[in-house]
Amino acid sequence: MIGLAIALAAAAMPTDTDPAAYQSSPPRRTITETRHWGPWAGPFRDTLVPVLMRDFGERYLYADANKALPPPQAGESRVVFLGDSITDRWDLARSFPGQPYVNRGIGAQVTAQMLVRFEQDVVALQPRVVVIFGGTNDVSGFLQVETPATMVANIAAMATIAEANGIRVVLATLLPVNSDRPDRSYLARERPSATLVAINTAIRTLAREHGYALADYAPALTDTRRQLKSSLTEDGLHPNARGYALMTPVAAAAIAQALAEPIR
Repeated sequence: MIGLAIALAAAAMPTDTDPAAYQSSPPRRTITETRHWGPWAGPFRDTLVPVLMRDFGERYLYADANKALPPPQAGESRVVFLGDSITDRWDLARSFPGQPYVNRGIGAQVTAQMLVRFEQDVVALQPRVVVIFGGTNDVSGFLQVETPATMVANIAAMATIAEANGIRVVLATLLPVNSDRPDRSYLARERPSATLVAINTAIRTLAREHGYALADYAPALTDTRRQLKSSLTEDGLHPNARGYALMTPVAAAAIAQALAEPIR
């Protein structure tokens, strides 16, 4: 018996003739960046990528604010707005005075990053409602390449996590861009209107099929050419004060709808 054990142990020991170490995954690909990101986005992207290699979700950005935020008071209807720069630039205290609304937007983020930080920046804050508003940077390919299907899957995953933690869900449709001026022409190339429309259709379907409330911002801010109305933006991408003023009642109605729904 002892001899058999010794023989088996010897057979398991590596030898010079063993094949290469086993690896289930295929080799990583290498990519040479050929896209020109412009005088602002290029340098910003170069400085951002090393940071993301250490903290892809950029969870450090709101870590201190989350620690300082006390738990909701009894009867408080806390709402967390999760998103990218369009959310980040939204002064919620001005748009929703007196409401316990928490902004957790981060500029330039994609939905995969929002999913990474969802536990810390949403669930841990114990809101009654979360407004999930992201995807425009996924379409542009700024940080990683997503298809509309994988982008919507990220949104669906966040909504599932919210539901599992007793948080009501509001999904938001993406805004179009405005490329009227020559210096904005790149916006239409990066974020084609047909792609945005298709994603919004998928978001509406997701909300309808799962009973989520919907903040359908797009119709209120879109012109007859399927562009962001020129009077509602200064840079072609982000709403200005007039744009946010139109978004405010849409968000308020969706939040009220979500709060009226029972926890499932």
